[in-house]
Amino acid sequence: MCEECDKPQDGQEQLYRLRHSLAHIMAEAVLELRPNAKLAFGPPVEFGFYYDFDFGGEPLGEADLPEIEKRMELILRKNAPFERSEMPLAEALAWFEERGETYKAEYARELVETGKAGGGSLSFYTSGGFTDMCEGPHLERTGQVPRGCFKLDRISGSYWRGDEKRPMLTRIYALAFASKDELKDYIARRKLAMERDHRKLGDELDLFIQDADVGVGFPLWMPHGTVLRDELEKWAKEEEFLAGFQRVTTPSVARGALYLRSGHLPYYKDSMFPPMLVDENDEYYLRPMNCPHHHKVYAARPRSYRELPLRLAEYGNDFRYEKHGSLSGLLRVRAMTMNDAHIYCTPEQVEGEFHSVIQMYQKYYAHLRLGNFRVRLSLHDPDSDKFVADHNAWEQSETAVRQVLHNLGVAYEEERGEAAFYGPKVDIQIKNLMGREETVSTCQLDFVMAERFDLTYADRDGQRKRPYILHRAPLSTHERMISFLIEFYGGAFPTWMAPVQVRIVPVSADFAPYAAELQERLCGDFFRVETDDSEESFNKKIRNAVTRKIPNVWVVGAKEMEDRTVTWRRYCVKEQVTVAFDRAFDALKDMRAARAMDNFADTALPLG
Repeated sequence: MCEECDKPQDGQEQLYRLRHSLAHIMAEAVLELRPNAKLAFGPPVEFGFYYDFDFGGEPLGEADLPEIEKRMELILRKNAPFERSEMPLAEALAWFEERGETYKAEYARELVETGKAGGGSLSFYTSGGFTDMCEGPHLERTGQVPRGCFKLDRISGSYWRGDEKRPMLTRIYALAFASKDELKDYIARRKLAMERDHRKLGDELDLFIQDADVGVGFPLWMPHGTVLRDELEKWAKEEEFLAGFQRVTTPSVARGALYLRSGHLPYYKDSMFPPMLVDENDEYYLRPMNCPHHHKVYAARPRSYRELPLRLAEYGNDFRYEKHGSLSGLLRVRAMTMNDAHIYCTPEQVEGEFHSVIQMYQKYYAHLRLGNFRVRLSLHDPDSDKFVADHNAWEQSETAVRQVLHNLGVAYEEERGEAAFYGPKVDIQIKNLMGREETVSTCQLDFVMAERFDLTYADRDGQRKRPYILHRAPLSTHERMISFLIEFYGGAFPTWMAPVQVRIVPVSADFAPYAAELQERLCGDFFRVETDDSEESFNKKIRNAVTRKIPNVWVVGAKEMEDRTVTWRRYCVKEQVTVAFDRAFDALKDMRAARAMDNFADTALPLG
């Protein structure tokens, strides 16, 4: 057994076999270079495979990787078959002892003792002169590996069984895809992703920082990053106003009794910060979500069917105790600001509200050019205790959401075990630059909280009834959404949300008064503008503006000052245009008002 690795999904079987086979081929090549090395695990992984080795006193470094690749190519040319065999535990242990394979022997005992090895026998695969304990599957022959489809990537350290108290091993990572072209495409995308990593650009563009004294997972937004947050929030508030949402403001902390009632404590406690003891040992918690607070707003007075749907929205601050190892820049944090809202409606209004929410998602994603998204219907897992135990309610609510998506003609895929603990949800999945899928937005149908918080409304016949509750967050959290935008745009934001919308560059100090006049006019209309009056050369000033990804650079010199014009250079366009200042000013206002995505080269200036 190479390792307890995940089995391939449908459609990935051949790629899994390819990567698994290459792990064996790499191990064989490594043993040719280091015959005394001991083998540990060598599984297929998402983009390739790896193998862990104990090299003892004969270390191997990245300078050796080309030689290992050459030896792997020679092994492939032999076109040896992968042949399966079995050994009883005693025979396998003797075989390992003869070869000094202590790691394999330890794992073999574990497999038999835990019953994971069927019948007490262990399976082995042999190809050429190499044999490894493994459950497969593999290709039929080594020669079936497409030429140029793999590349040894890097070397790192890894503790045996992930335990820092156990020996440190050497892990060799490799990339592997179905073809040479797919490998090249992945390497190119990875290079772009590294260049656009939101943590790297966040530092270079002065957007946010992480500080050890503040704590990991608690980003500090710099002035430029705060502009991004403010502009997204302003847009969302406008859209929500037009859609009939009412804004509320609620505290970020509450008594434990609130979260006990909502179910967050029994079902979500591991993701919440520990309690704070105040008011004679009364426990208070930082809130992980806004929903219980909004339910209290709804419950503040009697409600009538005439008020429904009631849509309550808030950009609320939330706190979640994410494990240290899962934290990643802005993508996963412990303090976040969520574009949250809750819709309280009658059963007859559920489909219409769902429809409006999905349309809002589509509008946001289309405008931001985030590409196509996948809709996932997240269902509960009846075998898990992390979901509210109410089989009938789950069946009814999941059927209702499924029917809504069907009626709307929305393509979706179902996935068990991904629901919220209080109801099914529709997750919006988008892919990052590496093709890895992330959940960005959700819309949840809640069948639990109205009962728990005793939420009711008076129907037409005067009867008290429970509302349905929709939870929605189309722009996710500021943190997660901005991490995606930074990487998709490479840090080059459109004018309407750019931290610096215009940089004025005077050709020399002689034209500084004209530049100052233009800046004052722009600032008077609330544009974010700055003038480069440094002593750098003109060319260096332009390069600095490009490096900072300023969307609009207005150059002013003698001709511009005389004619009251500006020479307009855009970040993503080679051509520049000289235009009257008043005309440029109006065009800039039009771009801002339309929230034009002028960070794409196909967006023309609105110059009339």
